[in-house]
Amino acid sequence: MIRPETAATLHRWREVIATAALGLVGLYIATLGGLVLIPIGFALTALAAALGLQALRRLRFARDPSGPGVIEVDEAQITYLSALGGGAVSLRELSEIRLVTRRGHRFWHLRQTDGTALPIPVDAAGSDALFDAFSTLPGLDTGALVAALAPTATATAGQPALDGLSRIIWQRPGKGLAAANHP
Repeated sequence: MIRPETAATLHRWREVIATAALGLVGLYIATLGGLVLIPIGFALTALAAALGLQALRRLRFARDPSGPGVIEVDEAQITYLSALGGGAVSLRELSEIRLVTRRGHRFWHLRQTDGTALPIPVDAAGSDALFDAFSTLPGLDTGALVAALAPTATATAGQPALDGLSRIIWQRPGKGLAAANHP
């Protein structure tokens, strides 16, 4: 009954649609009036707005899973599996997140406090789970995380203008190789 393209678009936007519906319900409750219903309705609308902002950021973070490999996030551990390699990093031991561009492809470069590094393609299958995993890190700005993925330059002659760019997205305060070696 619904075209596959339309169903895919609705599925992709489902969180935003649900928070918009919740906001409308909150506004409806507020219009019923009364000392109890007005604050409840506005509180529900404010909650919907906050959840909607997070849903929009998650939507902007998600990429088409056309890159190599699969990402799994389980028990505060990020695992990347690929035919070319892979590995795992612990969110508790994560000390730095970089966004690196190499040969026109972008990678999350995750570094642990012991120096272990794991490059993960931005468009690997399951990369949408990284948004929620990264959101748990102390001091991480999800707005800056999403903004880092936005295209900032156009490609010329088939090569991206930002090839070789490495940008730090997040660093754990007070952690790192130097801090890990000195108690």
